[in-house]
Amino acid sequence: MTQATFDAVAFAGGGNRCYWQGGFWDAFTARHPQSPKQVVAVSAGAFQACFSLIGQGDRVRKIVLDACEGFEREVVWSEMLKGRSPFIVGSLYRQLIAEVFGPLEIAALKAAPEILIQITHPPRFMPAYLAAYLAIGAYQVEKVWMGAAHSRAGRHVGLTASWVSTHQIESADELVDALMGTATVPPFMPVGKVGGRAALDGGLVDNPPIDRLTDVENQGGRTLVLSTRAGKAMEDTDKRIVVRPSVPILTSRFAVTDAGAIRAAYEQGLEDGAVFATRFT
Repeated sequence: MTQATFDAVAFAGGGNRCYWQGGFWDAFTARHPQSPKQVVAVSAGAFQACFSLIGQGDRVRKIVLDACEGFEREVVWSEMLKGRSPFIVGSLYRQLIAEVFGPLEIAALKAAPEILIQITHPPRFMPAYLAAYLAIGAYQVEKVWMGAAHSRAGRHVGLTASWVSTHQIESADELVDALMGTATVPPFMPVGKVGGRAALDGGLVDNPPIDRLTDVENQGGRTLVLSTRAGKAMEDTDKRIVVRPSVPILTSRFAVTDAGAIRAAYEQGLEDGAVFATRFT
């Protein structure tokens, strides 16, 4: 294979492991610039996609790494006395997104390739927290039996997907809600609300998110999937390449104190992306 351009790209979820995607994208596109027709992304991968495609990676990582140095604990039980979750990652993540994306960044996203932020919705009759816990439980079963290289566990409990387009978002607040919604994993992250509906982690029904890629592939397009799991992964096809970390990314998905691990994830992505780039002429 000599073509280095892809018509669509998928960014999988994976919490802090997704900083690997940022490094991979930076290294690969430095040698082979990309302008895909479409990008589909879930959970923390959606955040990575949004800031990576508009060239804000260095800025975001500085904010994150500097912030990590200032925290000693990830669970603050006293927050419960104020009616808030003791897991501080949720509020910190919202603050981070709001700091990163303002009017200029929204304009840049509209000029960049369209990113479809995948959201998962629970059945209307089911409480969002219950739906999330059932889906997470189904995922654990799926992982044991099938390895979960590609997870669709949430479908078994009635979850459905929708997408928010970065070309349709009108304000930074809308983007914050979409990125928070697609990353909802109780109890670490609060239940989101998008389009008037409860929103859960976008990866609960399709992770890595490939459903929207199939339309592109059926029309002859070539796609690239950025997984975040080392080892077993989805198989390549004649239209799709799946990339993943060459070694396991050793960081908690929700850690806010481990700057070294986040930095290492990005640097590993740089190495893997540079190696991948050499596959093409």
